[in-house]
Amino acid sequence: MIDFHSFYVKYAGEVRRFALLLCGNSALADDLTSETFVRVWNSGGKIQQVTVKAYLFTITRNLFRDHLRRQKRWADLDEGVPDTSVCLELRAEHSEELRKTLESIQRLPEQERAALLMYAVDAMSYREIADVLGLSLAATKLRIYRARLKLIQASHRTVRLNGVKV
Repeated sequence: MIDFHSFYVKYAGEVRRFALLLCGNSALADDLTSETFVRVWNSGGKIQQVTVKAYLFTITRNLFRDHLRRQKRWADLDEGVPDTSVCLELRAEHSEELRKTLESIQRLPEQERAALLMYAVDAMSYREIADVLGLSLAATKLRIYRARLKLIQASHRTVRLNGVKV
């Protein structure tokens, strides 16, 4: 049996990353992560999902949805979150592309964004994602497909100024 501290240390990073990708705000991601583990601590019950990660992501996603309902607006993307694993030159070189990609992810509908992030970032199976989102397997695959398609389309958009591609 694992103690709560070890449980937190093992999963907090993944939960925070998921929360940050959902909301795009570092402070809110910290709050969602903390509240997720408070809920687990206070529940005292057995985990009802297929995996621990699915259970934690379900709580985090529900907390984020509650936050959206309370705020009635989308949070701005926090561009000040440094990625210490990438050298400064490379980060500077790709910052505009990254900013556009993150903006495109933020514009995705919440269920498509959550499904895509769980699949691409957290390597969860379609079945695990379906359980977290409360969807059928086919609906989950469709949401991930649509999210990918929208991101591809957004990356290929060009702006024309006086007939010239920009």
